Amino acid sequence: MRPAKPPAFLLAALFCCSAAATPFTPNDDSRVLERLPLKRGDPVAKELQALRQAHTANPANAQAAVALARKYFDLASAEGDPRYIGYAEAAIQRWPDASAPANVILVRALLRQYRHDFEPALAELAAVLEREPDNTEAIGWRAALYLVQAEYAKARAECARLEPMATRLTLLACTTNVDSMTGKSKSAYEALSSTLAREPTRNAGFRAWILTRLSEMAQRMGDVKLAEKHFREALEETKKIGLPDGFVLAAYADLLLDLGRNDEVIAMLRDWTRSDVLLVRLALAEANAATPTSKQRARDLADRFAASALRGDRLHLQEESRFTLAIGRDAKKALAVALDNWKTQREPRDARVLMEAALAAGEPRAAQGALDWMRATHYEDPRYRELAARLERSGGASK
Repeated sequence: MRPAKPPAFLLAALFCCSAAATPFTPNDDSRVLERLPLKRGDPVAKELQALRQAHTANPANAQAAVALARKYFDLASAEGDPRYIGYAEAAIQRWPDASAPANVILVRALLRQYRHDFEPALAELAAVLEREPDNTEAIGWRAALYLVQAEYAKARAECARLEPMATRLTLLACTTNVDSMTGKSKSAYEALSSTLAREPTRNAGFRAWILTRLSEMAQRMGDVKLAEKHFREALEETKKIGLPDGFVLAAYADLLLDLGRNDEVIAMLRDWTRSDVLLVRLALAEANAATPTSKQRARDLADRFAASALRGDRLHLQEESRFTLAIGRDAKKALAVALDNWKTQREPRDARVLMEAALAAGEPRAAQGALDWMRATHYEDPRYRELAARLERSGGASK
């Protein structure tokens, strides 16, 4: 039986959609594009160097290629730097088709979902499971991708597949994540928090993921203080790993922005300008606080989005809509971007961005998809319910 790998698949539930920009795939592993921000002597840098050397020594060895690609993927997920994804793809480009080893196909699926190619990623994960039915990582990633698409029944079915081979904590981490998005936040919170207390995991990455989920559940219950407590605990866990966690930072920044604590967001994210996801939060905080750098920050971010559009990169539509509405002050364009985003990505934040843009644009009917999602899921977050109520009071959205 293959052991569960909870940090690898469970961290996918939201941040699978948080790449920083279009990844570039070099056609030559030896090509130096830019020195990435790893400090000399850093354990992560040492590990990466060793993996590169092993791959260079034997480029036909799939195990070495997968190990290197996975490290690049972990770095991209942690730091939001998309260049790592290009390097990961280069590492496994020797095996481009369905005849590749299962571990290569699995990594290829992870890289596809980073690019938001969700359906091909799901298909490749299914191909892995045809060969290895007990591959818990592939199962967990399928659950995560179904959550991104608001396919909650399918996500829960994938969680159920884990039962014969996963620990109770891992299984509950999967199922309660689904339950908390479908009107059962309190029971989900109680089940997951009590199990974590009884069965504390030594895996800091997994623990950080669980604490972040607990924070989100607390927000859905309207308990902001409890939510912040868990975010701070999650950040402490990420320090133990030696890698930052862009998802935890983004989720915590969103809470602080909602609370008007812009200075704290600025202090937390000022060194995160490589990641578009985090840079949007930083730009919003600086605009709210009217800092001396806010206008230039907004121009830089607008340039990034314009360049992305020219490349056909549509990875960060949620962030683009949010930026366009709050800083660009163009509600019509923000709504168009939010609607485009909703076609493929339907997580809670996507619904909120769509509802906010529709209200600002004076087109409440445009948010019908988000309202339908709210009703179907019984989503509980008070901020979301207030947005839905405002849309329905406008008279533009049908019940």
